Amino acid sequence: KGHIIFKNVSFGYIENEPILTDFNLEIKPGQTLAIVGATGARKSSIINVLNRFYEIQSGSISIDGIDIQKFNIDFLREKIGLVLQDVFLFSGSIRDNICLGNENIRDEEILLACDEIQARKFIENLPGGLNFDVMERGGVLSSGQRQILSFIRAVISKPEILILDEATSSVDSQTEEMIRLSIENMLKGRTSIVIAHRLSTIRKADLIIVLEKGQIVELGNHSELLNKNGHYKELFEMQFREGIRK
Repeated sequence: KGHIIFKNVSFGYIENEPILTDFNLEIKPGQTLAIVGATGARKSSIINVLNRFYEIQSGSISIDGIDIQKFNIDFLREKIGLVLQDVFLFSGSIRDNICLGNENIRDEEILLACDEIQARKFIENLPGGLNFDVMERGGVLSSGQRQILSFIRAVISKPEILILDEATSSVDSQTEEMIRLSIENMLKGRTSIVIAHRLSTIRKADLIIVLEKGQIVELGNHSELLNKNGHYKELFEMQFREGIRK
């Protein structure tokens, strides 16, 4: 169901140098959590320990009441869809880049995943459709198109938990608006964690936390945080002013 609880979690990449200390957080099933904060706020560290790319030093992280240490790592990661800022594509077809060598995935399943994020038209408009060669690192595709492929990759396995880690930070504002609907459709019915640089992408999140050096300094939804006149409002107004200048 995707009920995630961080309980008294302490973690550091270097021994005796913790960057998360007694960290506590609950994400309820089907809830969208957004994490914001300046560079160095430890946003990605939360993702790293949830996926068990690194092991925590103390405390516990559980999903549906089960400590993630008890899960087989392959099983755990199959249940978590992850979209990163930098999309890696290799020379080969659209199909190859979505399936990543899994020959059990049928074209019908790929197209259903495209439908889920309203991307079928994008695929069908490419010469050859799923057979279209993206070339090395997806050089013939725009940044927005490469990101759409990463979304299809993420939902093809029907993950219960979805993580978007700065997934729109490398695209321009116009492209971001184009893929906004895809993101909204991806989040529906899933427990989701969205790390966002642009606050415009997280206004509809059920819960937003503001991090500073691994500590939650503010928590609430978009409206609640604006009314607090704190860190979140400062970030929001700063980005709003930057948008006007552009």
